[in-house]
This record gives sequence, structure tokens and C-alpha cells, in this order.
Amino acid sequence: MTAIKGQALADFVLEFPPHQEVEQGALVVIPSVEEVVMENQNSAPWWSLFVDGASNGDGAEAGIELISPESHKIRRATHLAFHATNTDVEYEALINDLKLTLEMKVENLNVFSDSMIVVYQINRGYQAKGPRTELYLKCVQRIIARFNEVRLELIPHRKNEGADELAKLVSRREATLLGVVPLDIQR
Repeated sequence: MTAIKGQALADFVLEFPPHQEVEQGALVVIPSVEEVVMENQNSAPWWSLFVDGASNGDGAEAGIELISPESHKIRRATHLAFHATNTDVEYEALINDLKLTLEMKVENLNVFSDSMIVVYQINRGYQAKGPRTELYLKCVQRIIARFNEVRLELIPHRKNEGADELAKLVSRREATLLGVVPLDIQR
């Protein structure tokens, strides 16, 4: 129940930010995810990565949707066969998928996640607490440094449907519904 309340609060903060920036009397408009994707498709080759993870009593699952500059989608699901918190799963998914994009020679990457904690820790808004979280954060920072440019953006849960759906399918053990989506099991 706490996780649901936390997600509802995170979605509310995203929809109604606590402050709005004003620039010379005009409201600064922050572009939507779709506008960022379209804008970046018109410039240097930018890829978009949507990542989501969840933890429950049976383990932890993650889903990703990687979108090429030509709008081709690569989808992947991962089951973590070890105990992990929701934050751990978000980091595991992000680390694995950053490595995948590096192997694919992606240089510029927009990463979209609905995990406020992970996004703010990486963007230096929140302090990483605990040795495990600090290790995850350092690992992500080392991987990000290998790209030309990476932008990490917090998005509402409902805008992360593709990655979320994959994580839920793995959680429900509905492998037949995953179809041709690769399913990794990480121990």
C-alpha cells in the first residue's frame, strides 16, 4: 500500500510542480517526453530509453523499451532471481540497459524513468544513502561517462507504459504473452 501511495505522490508532483520558473515575465514551458523525442530525432542521432522495475515477494522484474532515432523499438524484460528493493531493481534495469546501448554503439541517449529517487540521485538532487545505493549510483555514473551525452528525465508512471507492461508480464509469469521479447534471468 505504501508503494502505491508513494507512486501517486510522485505522479502528483510531476503533474503539479511545486514551483514554476519565470523568465523575464514569461512562463518557461518544459517540453513533454514526446516533444523531446521528436526534437532529438531532428538533430544528432539520439536514442530514447524507457526503463521500469518492480519488486514483489516472488523476486524483481524490469522492463525496457529502447527507441532508435528512426522510431524502431527494442523491448526487453528481466527477472532478478534475488531479493531487491524497488530502488535496487530500477538501478539494475538502468545499468543493464545502459550497457546494452553502449554495446549497440549509441552515443546520445535520453533516459526516461518514473523512479523519482533514482532520477534525482543520478541528477544530483538527492543524496544516495546506504552503501548498496552508493555502489549503484557510482556504477551508473561510470557507465554514463562513456556516452557522448545522456539526459535522464523523470516521467509520470502513465508515460512509462511500455517498460511497465513488460515488467508486469514477467511478474505474472506470462511468458507466452511476452512473445518475441527477450526475457533475461539475472542471478
